[in-house]
Amino acid sequence: MASHLANPAASILRWLRAGVIAALLAPCTPAWAAELPFAQPRPQLYTAGQPSAAQLQQAAAAGVTTLIDLRQPDEARGFDETAAAERLGLRYVRIPVAGAAGLTDANAQALRTALAQSQGLVLLHCASGNRAGALLALLQARDGASVDQALQFGREAGMTSLEAPTRALLEQDAAR
Repeated sequence: MASHLANPAASILRWLRAGVIAALLAPCTPAWAAELPFAQPRPQLYTAGQPSAAQLQQAAAAGVTTLIDLRQPDEARGFDETAAAERLGLRYVRIPVAGAAGLTDANAQALRTALAQSQGLVLLHCASGNRAGALLALLQARDGASVDQALQFGREAGMTSLEAPTRALLEQDAAR
């Protein structure tokens, strides 16, 4: 007869002990990390399309301290995002980026400054994540990444239809 059947209490104790040891040895990932519905292209930075009021609340509860909004002031958000951020204690930064025409050195520098001045987790968003990814790709290239590396980072951050104009800007910069 198998030993685990001869002593069921010892078998249960071994099973519990193994579970406790496995739990203690498992990597420690914050519970909220898997819950945020945003891309995370690098530590401390989340990117997204337009978050809902509930998602902003969730982000603040998870430790996001700065919200950077790349949408134009006249773009509908579905709620008063500025007031919601204020109620949640988030630092709110608006850098209006008008599609491909907004992929400028000035906007890239404004984003770099906003990120540098942020303490804690940041949520960077536009309507779909496209502008957020494109501006981040520009910053990556200015920090020494190749055109392909910068574009890959931009895609991971949400860039889609702005990839072609972003590539053109990056290749133009690289040719200088």
